[in-house]
Amino acid sequence: MTTVDPNFTAGAEREARRARLFTRINTADKWLGVLGLAWVTPILKAAAGDSPRAQVKEIWRLLVVPLLAIAAFLLLWATLAPKVQTSLGAVPGPAQVWEETVNLHQDAVAKAVKQEKFEQMVATRNQKLIDAGRADEVKDIAYTGAPSYYQQIWTSIQTVFFGFLVATAVAVPLGIAAGLSPTANAAINPLVQIFKPVSPLAWLPIVTMIVSAVYATNDGLFSKSFLISAITVTLCSLWPTLINTALGVASIDKDLVNVSKVLKMTTWTKITKLVLPSALPLIFTGLRLSLGVGWMVLIAAEMLAQNPGLGKFVWDEFQNGSSSSLAKIMVAVFTIGIIGFLLDRVMYALQSLFTFSNNR
Repeated sequence: MTTVDPNFTAGAEREARRARLFTRINTADKWLGVLGLAWVTPILKAAAGDSPRAQVKEIWRLLVVPLLAIAAFLLLWATLAPKVQTSLGAVPGPAQVWEETVNLHQDAVAKAVKQEKFEQMVATRNQKLIDAGRADEVKDIAYTGAPSYYQQIWTSIQTVFFGFLVATAVAVPLGIAAGLSPTANAAINPLVQIFKPVSPLAWLPIVTMIVSAVYATNDGLFSKSFLISAITVTLCSLWPTLINTALGVASIDKDLVNVSKVLKMTTWTKITKLVLPSALPLIFTGLRLSLGVGWMVLIAAEMLAQNPGLGKFVWDEFQNGSSSSLAKIMVAVFTIGIIGFLLDRVMYALQSLFTFSNNR
């Protein structure tokens, strides 16, 4: 009779648990990278006992070095800011910008409470009229107070996504056609080369005049200012997606194309089963570029057209000229940058779900 060494069994179980743990860590690493938290992986591996010295080097590269760079930037900013004088005084340092961030948050909360009280008052008034049998006098009165900082952020995000989705709906089919057909490519390419370099500042007056002529009211599903900003975003952001889609489709392995001919696939089946899966990595690269371009274009369009959103907030503070205006503008600059980063992470997360691309 053979006996099993208890120590051997316990050791095998520990190794199995360790292997399962590292499998989970490696699985989580992909999504941590998507979220911009790749530095968490070496910390988890070091805690699990996987080559601590090597993991410390990774922690240094992925976490400590970026933090040191940010600290150096803040120190340089705090040192140089008081020495740079403007018409509104010295350039605000990190402390003043943070103070204005807190003030904007508190102001947004106060405006939200004020709006809620107004809506409750209107609802109470309408209910009293209904109870008194005067339902014909009931009115939905819109709140007309100034939008808060958070509302302006939300307006900009809604606008950029609407313009981006319209651009995607136009660019992807055109890109597929250009990639599949040399004739279509010859027809589309000159238009791309002509209109791609056009600045949003040139598109904006044209869009404004057309929308104002066709859509003469601010009532309805979309306001006129929303459409002007969104269409400008569409016109400026569709080109990266179109170009990358055409390149991705044209780069499909010719053997796969020949197989589709042998199998006598319909055009729709060929596009959905062969073209799109093969071209998705480049399509998503174009989408990420387009969303970034759209976000930059939107801020410029809102500033120039005075449409609601972060761009108008920046322009209003510039025109305001108060002692806190410059700090508020810098808060908006950081907000725009952080939102741009988060939008890119969203697109990368979608890319990771649908493709095998590892580009970060």
